[in-house]
Amino acid sequence: MEREVMEYDVVIVGAGPSGLSAAIRLKQLAAEQEHEVSVCILEKGSEVGAHLLSGAVLEPRALDELIPDWKDKGAPLNTPATEDYFLHLTEKRSRRLKTPPQMNNHGNYIISLGEFGRWLAAQAEELGVEIYPGFAAAEVLYREDGSVKGVATGDMGIGKDGEKTDAYTPGMELHAKQTLFAEGCRGSLAKGLMERFDLRRDCDPQTYGIGIKELWEIDPARHKEGLVVHTIGWPMDEKTYGGSWMYHMAGNQVSIGFVIGLDYENPHLSPFDEFQRFKLHPDIRKYLEGGRRISYGARALSEGGFQSIPKLTFPGGCLVGDSAGFLNVPKIKGNHTAMKSGMVCAEAVFDLLRSEAGEVEAVAYPERLKESWLWEELYHVRNIRPSFRRGLWGGIAYSAFDTFVMRGKAPWTFHNHADHLQLKKASEMPKIQYPKPDGVLTFDRLSSVFISNTNHEENQPAHLTLKDPTIPIRINLPDYDAPEQRYCPAGVYEIVRDDSGANPRLQINAQNCVHCKTCDIKDPTQNINWVVPEGGGGPNYPNM
Repeated sequence: MEREVMEYDVVIVGAGPSGLSAAIRLKQLAAEQEHEVSVCILEKGSEVGAHLLSGAVLEPRALDELIPDWKDKGAPLNTPATEDYFLHLTEKRSRRLKTPPQMNNHGNYIISLGEFGRWLAAQAEELGVEIYPGFAAAEVLYREDGSVKGVATGDMGIGKDGEKTDAYTPGMELHAKQTLFAEGCRGSLAKGLMERFDLRRDCDPQTYGIGIKELWEIDPARHKEGLVVHTIGWPMDEKTYGGSWMYHMAGNQVSIGFVIGLDYENPHLSPFDEFQRFKLHPDIRKYLEGGRRISYGARALSEGGFQSIPKLTFPGGCLVGDSAGFLNVPKIKGNHTAMKSGMVCAEAVFDLLRSEAGEVEAVAYPERLKESWLWEELYHVRNIRPSFRRGLWGGIAYSAFDTFVMRGKAPWTFHNHADHLQLKKASEMPKIQYPKPDGVLTFDRLSSVFISNTNHEENQPAHLTLKDPTIPIRINLPDYDAPEQRYCPAGVYEIVRDDSGANPRLQINAQNCVHCKTCDIKDPTQNINWVVPEGGGGPNYPNM
C-alpha cells in the first residue's frame, strides 16, 4: 500500500499556541491581500489540547495583536490575576518576599491552556485551516536538493515485532512549500532538523526544566479566585534550581505545580517526589486539605532563553514556539512569546510564498523577530536563569542587580550548559529519603498517570528507544544508580531483577509515558531517544 500524498502551501506540525497562531496569521494575511494560502496542522494528541500543559497565567499581549476582539469571540480568559504572593520556603515556615517585577501579573489571566488551545483551533478552522488531530508527524521528507519537502505521518497497525498487523494503514505524506515545526519543547523532528542543518552551531546548549502539575478542587472557604502564588526554596537545596506555582482558578479549582531545572547534580533526586513532599508544607497543605485531586501531568520546558535560541530557518521550513525555546524564565511564561514567534514567522512565510524570486528559506523571519518586542524581552532577562548556578541566594542577588541596576543591559552574557552533563556519580551525592504517599495529599506515580488519561496502543513498537541497550546496566546503574527510575515522572523506567536479586535489566513501560521528554534530555549518556508513538497516544489532558 502506497502512501497517500496531500499538497499544501504550509504544513504546521503541532496544534499548540505557536502553531495555531501561525496558521491564523497566515489566513488573516491571505484574506487581507486576496492571495489564497492552504494551511494544514497535524496534531499528535487525540484532540487539540490533549497534550497541552502549562501553569498557566497568560499575558495577552500577543493575543491582543492576533485577535483584538478576542473578548467578543469568547476566548476562555475568564479569571483575571488579582494578587501576587512570592514566598521563600523553609521546611516548616515561609517568608514573603517582594514580588520581582517580571512576576507582576496585573493584566494577566489564569487559564487552562487546553481550553485556550481548543478556542484558538476553532478560530483557525473558521478561517479555513485544516486541523488533523490524532496524526503524529513521524518523519521529515526532503527534496533532492536537501530542502524540507514536508512530513509523513506514522504508519498505523505495526505490531511490537515490527511486522504489519491486520489493522495496518500506511502513513500519509504531506508536502508543502514551507513546513513549520511547532512541536513544543524537545520536539523529536526538530531535534533531527537541528542535527541535519547544524542549527545550534552559533548558540549555547539548550537547558531545560521539568514541570509537574496537578489540578485540584479545593474547599471554597480556602479558595481565592485570581490569587497567584509562587515559591522558591524548600524542598530544593540551595544549589538546585526550582520553584512552585499555585494559581486559584474559577470554580474552586487550583493549578499547583513544581518546576525543577534539569541541570540538577544529584542522581538520587526525584522531581516527582520533590513535588509530592512540597505539598506537605504548612503554607501549601492548608489550601489542599479537604480537597480532591482532579488531574495530573508533566512536561519539560526550554529554559535557555536568549543565548540558546538556534538558527530558526532552513531550506523549506522554520522552528517556532518552544521547539526553538522562547520561554521567558523570570516571568514563568512562554505562551505569549510562542504565539508571537508563530505570528512573525507567518508574516515572513506569507511574503515568501508571494515572492516570485523562488527562495526556499524564510530568512526574513529571524530578522523580523529581532525587531519585535519578543527579542527585546528575552534579551533583557538573558542572564537571570544562568545566574542561579551561583546558588539560590547568589542568583537572587544577581537577578536584583541585573533588573534594577543594569535594567537588563549588562555588557556581558552568561552562558548555558548541557543538562545531561551535570549529573555527578551516585557515590558522591547524598541519598534522599522521600515520605511514602498518603493517598490524600501525596500520591504515587501510577495513580497519577491514571488520572492523566494516558493511553497507548499496546501492540506497537516502543517509542522510547535505546541507541545501545547495554548502557542502562553497564553505565547508568553502577555510575548513577539508574537515574531514569527517578527523573521520569510516570514510572516508565524500572530496574527489575531475578528473585535472587541478581541479573538486573531495564524494563521500559512505554504505555505509561506522558510525553514529557525528560528522559530524552536528562539521560547522562544521551542513550534514550524519544520518537512519536502512533497518533492519538499519550495523555489526554481535558483542561490542563
